[in-house]
Amino acid sequence: MANATAAGHALRALTHLASRAEPVPAAHLARALGLPRSSTYHLLTVLVEHGYVVHYAEDRAYGLGSAVHELGAGYQRQDPLQRLARPHVERLVDTTTHNAHLAVLTGRDVLYVIEERAAGRPSLVTDVGVRLPATLTASGLAVLAALPRRQVTALYPSAAVMVDGGPETPSALRRELVTTRARGYALEVGSIQPELSSVASAVRDRDRHPVAAVAITFRNEEIDQVAQAELASATQRVAEAIGSRL
Repeated sequence: MANATAAGHALRALTHLASRAEPVPAAHLARALGLPRSSTYHLLTVLVEHGYVVHYAEDRAYGLGSAVHELGAGYQRQDPLQRLARPHVERLVDTTTHNAHLAVLTGRDVLYVIEERAAGRPSLVTDVGVRLPATLTASGLAVLAALPRRQVTALYPSAAVMVDGGPETPSALRRELVTTRARGYALEVGSIQPELSSVASAVRDRDRHPVAAVAITFRNEEIDQVAQAELASATQRVAEAIGSRL
């Protein structure tokens, strides 16, 4: 139990240091953790020895060490989003019998990281590793609609960065995102392939920040508005399930 308590203090210390823009004195950390200074110094000594904390002696302050970066790099190498999301996307295809995918936002593009095909469904131009302008896709619109407005403005400051086939101006994009939020899901009709449409929902992490989007693509002629809403609800359930795992 004592070891578990010490581990908890160490994790709290690292979390607090990660929340600060600059290294902090040991006294500050002791107050933040509610620990005696002697315990805090002992904890910091252990973390420094293992590379998780750096002691800036000239500033009498402590900051995060390189071992924390290695943890982050290891997290990325293991592709946790893809590992956690794939079974859910596979089940989405099985239950809806439509093609489904998971995409992440990179700059003003979406990058497709999971593609699951349903038997007998049309071939798609999207595939793992393919990038498309975010404003043309349901996945991209779903993520953009979940971002803070200031971040969207930073991504799309002027008409010069808009792409053909999507909203032509930043104000037109903002209106589209308002509609997306009001609808509860993103919708793309024929922007990528004329005969196909997609619905998508954003995957949010524990801080409610959008990290990806789950989408279903279908033939326009096969799906009416009622069926479209049902498919959209399916993407919402899967997006929430993935988000709860992150």
